Amino acid sequence: MDYRLYLFDFDYTLVNSEPAIVKCFHITLQKLGYPDVPDERIKKTIGLPMVEAVKRIVGTADDAEAERFVDAYRPEADRYMTPGTTFFPGAVETLRAIKATGAKVGIISNKTHRRIQEKFDVDHVPELIDLIIGSNDVKSHKPEPTGLLRAIDHFHMAKDDVLYTGDSYIDAETARNAGVDFLAITTGTTSAETFARYPHIAILPAIAALKDELAKNRE
Repeated sequence: MDYRLYLFDFDYTLVNSEPAIVKCFHITLQKLGYPDVPDERIKKTIGLPMVEAVKRIVGTADDAEAERFVDAYRPEADRYMTPGTTFFPGAVETLRAIKATGAKVGIISNKTHRRIQEKFDVDHVPELIDLIIGSNDVKSHKPEPTGLLRAIDHFHMAKDDVLYTGDSYIDAETARNAGVDFLAITTGTTSAETFARYPHIAILPAIAALKDELAKNRE
């Protein structure tokens, strides 16, 4: 496993933001007078573009209704999201190991750029990320490959030199659409069996296992 550019999804891949996301959705549902929904229904939308997640949770196809929900959700996220988000064990160490090889590191996520940057700043590790492309940085969101292709172009990389790592079938589809290698992590809601149906170089149980794979290359 030897790449020059390592790109990652964020939620459920590098960080566990599940408690914060679930909390913010429950608060917003109550605030707007919607019936509450089970936690599992919310969890299955993590990683989707926010408007799409809202539509699935609320049960609407109306863009205006979903946008109204997002507007009400945003102040709750400002309050709870970053404090309620934690790096998975070994995530920071894995990013450090990648940077030590001289490779570049980026994040391509359906979360906003600001929210991702905030987490790295709060944990005092902004130097581990060379580029963030969030939902507000592109017009077309995953599984459209726009973000991945922009990162590849930004670093002037050949696609053979790029690895995208994610926890969702959405990430697998994004990598396939971009024509880059994909590494699956099963810390999200997508099973290894589902990932097996997509092109992949490996299916790992957690992000920390990637650090072990990198160590093998040095042996």
